[in-house]
Amino acid sequence: MKIFILIPFLLFIGKTDAQESTASKQISTFTIEAPQLKTSRKIWLYLPKNYETSTKKYPVIYMHDAQNLFDAKTSFAGEWNVDEKLDSLNAKVIVVGIENGGEKRLEELTPYKNEKYGGGNADKYLEFIVNTLKPEIDKKYRTKPNAKNTTIMGSSLGGLVSFYAVIKHPDVFRKAGVFSPAFWINRKDINNYMTNSKKLKAKIYLLCGDSEGDDDSMVTDLNYIEKSLNTNRCYCLHLNKKVIVKGGHHNEKLWRDNFDDAVLWLGY
Repeated sequence: MKIFILIPFLLFIGKTDAQESTASKQISTFTIEAPQLKTSRKIWLYLPKNYETSTKKYPVIYMHDAQNLFDAKTSFAGEWNVDEKLDSLNAKVIVVGIENGGEKRLEELTPYKNEKYGGGNADKYLEFIVNTLKPEIDKKYRTKPNAKNTTIMGSSLGGLVSFYAVIKHPDVFRKAGVFSPAFWINRKDINNYMTNSKKLKAKIYLLCGDSEGDDDSMVTDLNYIEKSLNTNRCYCLHLNKKVIVKGGHHNEKLWRDNFDDAVLWLGY
């Protein structure tokens, strides 16, 4: 699948130009030390409408590639409009967007090393989220910190690591949005990990387009993972949903256009 050869290195790194920011007033940012990654990381935070005047506690969605979620100014090829979409849904949820590490993106978002492209440090990236970032968010904001109220979501490599996260950390993440997952880069390892995992309780929304590359490997991979999930736990539980978009390409438009449905299905 040739389209994915360059994507891990180039997609989602983000950009800066003269374009004005499109981030809404619901968005703020901060920087946090990430000792597991031996760096610091910029975090984008979405708080729901009326958060400041409310005393409610809220579920949290952790999302990757924050440069592309809220602001056209920093996005690689268009933003997801996450803030505007959640505002329009009047969704009662906090979103924590984690900026990718630029040239370190592939390394941080892949669970296993690829013979050609390297990588394989997703465990450290997830340890940063689980042991450093999430405790800070739960301390500073009114969250529902338990697993059933914590979602992890992303696309491409972010979809891969989100799927891996609900298997690796079932006590932390009980929901996942898995968009156009780059299973190809760790196909054998991730398939084995899924097959040999304990029964999953997570709700998982699987999405891809049928035109994401020059073959049908994205759809094939998604179908295989769905089959594995239905073997791992009874389909009757309705804990996973698969959506294949006709004519859908591997880009922000696909993920932006389907973000609403994913959020609603996941319970927000």
